[in-house]
Amino acid sequence: MKRPALSVVVPCYNEAACLDVLHARISGAARAAVGEDYEIVLINDGSKDDSWPAMQRLAADDPHLVAINLSRNHGHQLALTAGLDLCAGEQILIIDADLQDPPELLTDMRATMAAQGADVVYAVRRKRAGETLFKKATAAVFYRMLDRLTDTPIPLDTGDFRLMSRRALDALQSLPEQARFIRGMVAWVGFRQVPFPYDRAERHAGETHYPLGKMIALAFDAVTGFSTAPLRWASHIGLALTGASLLLLVYIAIGWLTGTAVQGWTSTMLVTVILGAVQMFVLGMIGEYLGRLYIESKRRPLYLVADVAGPVQGHARLGYSAHEGAKDPA
Repeated sequence: MKRPALSVVVPCYNEAACLDVLHARISGAARAAVGEDYEIVLINDGSKDDSWPAMQRLAADDPHLVAINLSRNHGHQLALTAGLDLCAGEQILIIDADLQDPPELLTDMRATMAAQGADVVYAVRRKRAGETLFKKATAAVFYRMLDRLTDTPIPLDTGDFRLMSRRALDALQSLPEQARFIRGMVAWVGFRQVPFPYDRAERHAGETHYPLGKMIALAFDAVTGFSTAPLRWASHIGLALTGASLLLLVYIAIGWLTGTAVQGWTSTMLVTVILGAVQMFVLGMIGEYLGRLYIESKRRPLYLVADVAGPVQGHARLGYSAHEGAKDPA
């Protein structure tokens, strides 16, 4: 199979208002970079609007476009995994559908990759237009927290917007874990990775699909997927409480021997509440890791494809595609 020179992978959730402009801008950027030797892979992640009919319409008119309809909402990272699994390009551009990341930077990103012999060119945000001060502050805290907590260095102020070589993508797709944090996984696979500074634009339409709750969940996936620091904290807290308990036992014994022991309800309840809260924190953290081990042990496919439109050239290695199953009844 002859691979296209470029695949552009775009996870979409309720992006019907963006799709026509998105398709036009990505198509123009791809043609400027590689001529007609490209494919655009749009992944519909269980959208509740008209995203899938719009993708089908675009795919019917453009032989370069592949539309993938997941069986339900899997979440951004698994939708992106599906697109990366089913794309076929020698180079792969990952970009969101909201057009905050300009696809017109593709030519310059390819030039950077060629000039520096890199396998990954990751975009680093210098400015973030159209975002609230709270959003900017929480994003800054998020990236710096990851840098301190994770065992794998993850570049600051970077999202999933990046250009990858085929060998870097193949290495990434060899990682089968369920709780996926793509930018951390790309950092983990290594190879030569170089930054590409840019200014992030405002959303073309609609609202962000990463509110605070999802950002916290993503941060938790990143920390638990790339660091055992929370477990170390739990053990350190346990050791500290053990030492404090021994000192308390000595204090109680001295009071009992000298006859000066004073029974106080307030102090007793304070110690009980503090110890109980810390124990619940430690047990909860251990339980979170055990729960992830349980999920991983099931070995379920990472995504399920219900429908496709357009010429899919990749194969579902990490997920299940009903389209491929229909071709092979066995």
